[in-house]
Amino acid sequence: MKRIGILTSGGDSPGMNAAVWAAVRVGRGADMQILGVVDGFKGLIEEQVIELDSAQVEDVLDRGGTFLGTARCAEMMTEEGRAKAVATVRKLRLDGLIVVGGDGSYQGARVLSDRGVPTVGLPGTIDNDLAYTDYTIGFDTALNTVCDSVLKIRDTMRSHDRVGIIEVMGRHCGDIALNAAVACGADYVLVPELNYEEEFDLSNVARRIEDIYATQRTYATIILAEGVCYDMEHRAYEFCKRLAEKTGKSVRETVLGYTQRGGSPSIYDRRLAINMADRAVRLLNQGIGNRVIGRRNGEIFDMDITAALNLPRVFNRPLYDLANRLAGSAEELKAERTTF
Repeated sequence: MKRIGILTSGGDSPGMNAAVWAAVRVGRGADMQILGVVDGFKGLIEEQVIELDSAQVEDVLDRGGTFLGTARCAEMMTEEGRAKAVATVRKLRLDGLIVVGGDGSYQGARVLSDRGVPTVGLPGTIDNDLAYTDYTIGFDTALNTVCDSVLKIRDTMRSHDRVGIIEVMGRHCGDIALNAAVACGADYVLVPELNYEEEFDLSNVARRIEDIYATQRTYATIILAEGVCYDMEHRAYEFCKRLAEKTGKSVRETVLGYTQRGGSPSIYDRRLAINMADRAVRLLNQGIGNRVIGRRNGEIFDMDITAALNLPRVFNRPLYDLANRLAGSAEELKAERTTF
């Protein structure tokens, strides 16, 4: 009987529990033992593991977060910590390990793979910032959460004749902000992939606000990714303050924060997590490791972990251009004056 471990690492994302659920169900069906590692790589180093069976994961499929827990682990960055992690794998007689997480978690998975531990990575991060896959587990749920919040905030901005600034997650990747801007019809979006000539691109945002108000529409929605001027403290507040000073309009900020990580995973994220976990378990059952699972062009696939990590991220410029076209040019806005 083969024994494999599974851990969730880095920031939690909706669908992590679904991945564990599927790994256990598929693994037990193939007469495998599944051990859950508590609190990510930290738990691996400290030998904090529990044996999982179908009954233990019965009610976790639709739960947000990760019941196994997750934690940042600085020790995994050290030679001593890595040696301890490998020693735990050997001590527990694990034939392989599934790591669910983002880029940092994959770095840890690659270390274990390089040291002879068959490891398979599942992309669990709401940021959708892994270049090799079209979608990551949790991105769809987070995007739906953001869109729901943006539309609710817009109701209040419309009622009070205000400009609403909504800050969303995305330190290095603006996929949440960009996709939400298109889906919600935002008036402007700022993402970390673009190097703005002026801090926060404030002049261009102010001009867009002025153009909007010239149509007699007295509210606007701006979506700001947290990675824009990330080193600045209180980004959304500073943005509001400067935009209000520049335009003379009433501007309010909302930082969505951890609401984007929580909640029951969407049907899409559950299916994605389940299909990816199934592929991972079947690979390890064949003794195949050093892989990551992804989804591209509608198909689940696996590839070498080092090759995946070396792929450069490509900014979705066509989607960004679409967001701008949907927002409309100054001339289009002025041609569509509306009387309330």
